[in-house]
Parts: sequence; C-alpha cells; structure tokens
Amino acid sequence: MERRLDRIPPYHRAVLKGHLASCGIEYADMDKPIIAVVNSHNDFVAGHVPLRRMGESVKEAVREAGGLPLEFNTIAMCDAFGQGHGGMRYSLPSRDMIADSVETMILGHDIFDGVVMLASCDKIVPAMLMAAARLNLPTVIVTGGPSGNAITPADSKAARQRFLKGEIGEEELVRVTAQYYNGPGVCSFLGTANTMAMVTEALGMSLPGAALLPSESDERVELVKASGRRVMEMVLAGGPLPRTILTRDAFEDAIALVLGIGGSLNTVLHLPAIAAEAGISLDLDDWERVSGRTPFICAVTPNHNGRTVNDLRRAGGTAAVLKELLPVLHGARVTVTGRSLEANVSASVVTDREVIRPFGSPLLASGGIQVLRGNLAAEGALIKRSAAEAEYFRGPARVFEAEEAAEEAATQGEVQPGDVLVVRYEGPKGGPGMRELHRLTEIIKKIGNVAVITDGRFSGASAGMAVGYLGPEAAEGGNIALVRDGDMITIDLAHASVTLEVSDEELTERRQRWVATEKEASLLLRQYARSVGPAWGGAVRGCGA
Repeated sequence: MERRLDRIPPYHRAVLKGHLASCGIEYADMDKPIIAVVNSHNDFVAGHVPLRRMGESVKEAVREAGGLPLEFNTIAMCDAFGQGHGGMRYSLPSRDMIADSVETMILGHDIFDGVVMLASCDKIVPAMLMAAARLNLPTVIVTGGPSGNAITPADSKAARQRFLKGEIGEEELVRVTAQYYNGPGVCSFLGTANTMAMVTEALGMSLPGAALLPSESDERVELVKASGRRVMEMVLAGGPLPRTILTRDAFEDAIALVLGIGGSLNTVLHLPAIAAEAGISLDLDDWERVSGRTPFICAVTPNHNGRTVNDLRRAGGTAAVLKELLPVLHGARVTVTGRSLEANVSASVVTDREVIRPFGSPLLASGGIQVLRGNLAAEGALIKRSAAEAEYFRGPARVFEAEEAAEEAATQGEVQPGDVLVVRYEGPKGGPGMRELHRLTEIIKKIGNVAVITDGRFSGASAGMAVGYLGPEAAEGGNIALVRDGDMITIDLAHASVTLEVSDEELTERRQRWVATEKEASLLLRQYARSVGPAWGGAVRGCGA
C-alpha cells in the first residue's frame, strides 16, 4: 500500500518525521500505516468519560496489528447540561464544529491512512459520521455504550414529578437520578445518543454489537480492540471506504431502524446532514415513504416506561432488530466488516418477544415517527407517534417567543389543561441554534393534557403531544409566526395534520403587519444563523440566505 506520508516530498517528509521523533515516536514506526484515533473524551460528560480508556485499547490493537496510532481530541457537548439556559443554542452548531475540527486535523496534517473515531452522545456521533463521509478514508466508528440503570424509567420520571410538585428536595432527586444513570456511559433511555449509536451500526460504520454493549464491560473492551484491528485490515485492503458503505440503501435502512424502534426525532436532523456529506439527498418524503412499509416493533423508554436499551440488548440488541426488519431492508449491501448487513445479523436471536416484536405482529403498522403537514407546517413537522398520548388534540394557542417564557408560565400556573403551547423563534435561524425543549415537556406533565408545538426540537427522551421541527420556522416567516393567543389548533395523527384554524384571508392580513423577532446572539451563533438551512433538510450549513 502507498501511505499518505509517502506522498509528501522527501525533504518535507524528513522534517515532518523529525517532529514525530520529538514526540518520542521511534523512527522505525514511522514507516507503518498511520491511524488517527479521534477521541471525544472529556471528564464531565458521562457518555464520554469511558472513551479515554477505550482510546488506549484502540491504540494497543493498532500497534499489535502493525500500525502507528496517533490520537487527538475534539469537543463533546452534553444536552443535559444545556437544558434551561442559552447554552442549548450551541448544541446543534457543535455538530458542524466537530466535523470541521476532525477534517482540519486529518487533512491539515494529511499523514493518516485510516481512522478510528470514538464518540458518544447526541451531536458527536452524527458529527463523526459526517466527517467520515467527508474524508472517505478507511474508518471504523466506536460508540461508547450505555450505562447501567438500577431503577426503571418510570421510577426516574416519578421522582422528577415529585420534585416539580415540591414533594422532594434537590438532594433526593440527585440520589434517584444517580440510580437511573448508574455509572459512566451513555444515558440508558432511547434518546438521540443510543439511537445514533444504533444508526451507526445499521449504516454499517461500526462493528456488530457496538451500539448497546455496556460501557463498562469486558465485551466492549474486546469490541474496541477488534475495531482497531479491523481498521488496519481495511487500510491494507484499501477499503471498504465510507462512501462505499454510506449509500442511499444504507440511509433508507437507517431510517427503517429508527422507525422500527421509535427512535429520536433528532435523527431526522442528522441523517440528511450525514447523507449530504456522502452526496445523497434525503428529505421528509423519504421518511414518509419508508414509514409506510416499516412496522414499529420495539418499545423502550420513552416509548415504554418500564424498559431501557439495556433490556433491548438482553433481548437481542440492534442486530436482532435489524434481522427482524430484513423484509424492508437492503440486506446485501456492504458494511465496515467487509460482509453484508444480512451476514452481520444472521446469527442474532430474539430472546424476548415482549421487547422485540415479530415483524408480522408489530406495535404499530407504520413507523414510530410521524410527519405532520398542514397550514401550520407547510414544509412539515414531526411527532414521535410511538410516545404520543393521544391521536387527536384540539385547543387554544398560548404563544411564547422563547422557551423560558413558556416554562415560566407553566411553572406559575398560567397554563391550563387543553392548552396548546406555541413556542416559536427556536428554529435553526431563529434560536439561533435550534434549542431542545425537553424540560418543558417534563414541566407540563404536572398540568396534564397540554400540547406543545415548536419550530425548535425535542430530546429523544421526550414524549406526549409534542410537535416540533416545524417548517418554515418563525424566523423565515412560517405561519407559526402569525399565531395569536386563543387561535384554535388541531393536531390530528390519523390524518397526519397540524392545523391553525384561521382563514387564509386573516393570515394574509397578519403577515402584512408581521415583524420578525430577533434575539441577541454571539458572533458564532449569528454566523450560524446566516448559513444554516431548514431543519427538515438536516440543518445543513451553506443552505441559508
């Protein structure tokens, strides 16, 4: 094989090797394939804490396989930390920053023959996949794996409601929460983090089992080492490369997986962005089309309050779900193993049919995520149907220009059962940054029978009548910007619609008087708002005005 280092002119290469020698690297090792170990470890995000140890295991395996591993880090933001303040505006933009930082390190130095990427959590896994498609070097993704849970999701949710009602204090809620997130690793519910780890496995960019093996397990250590060995095999064989793996068929299969498990709504942001890096266009029509043939067969929290992804792993894991969905998948396509998707999952067995239902006996005939359209969402909106509390909701609008105002009203008793909270100017441009309104969906639980509609987004853990990702967003003049207090709104899942019961003539008159709300934002967020495209297209940069 021709190494990338060998392409550098002799004098420049010699000086470069001198700099490597100053780092303590032996001269003889510099003629080995060089593997970038891209790590998103940090000390305070639980899903990323184990990645330092995993990075060492990857490097050990690469060395044993005859390669030279060189590690660098990138950032990793936790959405749980961003809740309740303006920091959440940075979460979605961080996805692109991470992808850019990996590109900068790989192409800026241009000595790497292959890549192992270690990532956990909401924006970091999609960012690594974006970078892999962009760079198109032999790449294996290693996700961090879930933590354990000593109590059920229902126990955790009950404790949060007791805190909101003033029945327990902070220390007690912290104690219970520590039992639910029982040690380092990805949060054990089916949020964006675990959904994207399963998506990575479904796409074929990680080894089978990578998504759900427990973070602190011997099995994960072996899988991590196998990932290091596998990238060396790929480098020596010349592939398969990411863009060979990340085909339209692969993205359709990833969509089917998400629909089959009722995964995070945020995947509708991330899969189009990853696909765009591979030169493939995805939109809401693709989700609707795949949903029509894909049953919802697996319910864990937030779709079931008694189960986490640890129960899903014990029932057979990602491979068992994929095997059950094979009738609607493209089983012959290649994966990072060098084998087909069907070969990867052929030996898997479902051990609990309550957790993973048969393809022919699903929980829902179509997928767990539903696209809604109507005069309030001409470009579409999303709801997690698998976690919705009803098929129909009609009520008067309560309009808020930001998440904080809605939370304040709900906390102060100003929101009544039957209300529809319209929270606008939280989209990619209007936020700027498209905040996640998960805490609002928790706060309104104590009121009961309240819906939320927003041009912002939700956590993968959110449930209820929560309609988000609405387009066009308010900042672009979508009809959500024209809603007034008291307007009647209907959410109708049976007809896949979200309707503002105001005449076209009245909306035209309101539009003539409309002035967009502009929020204060940092230079970074202002630049993001100018460049980012709509949510339904993946909030891809370069699509803005």
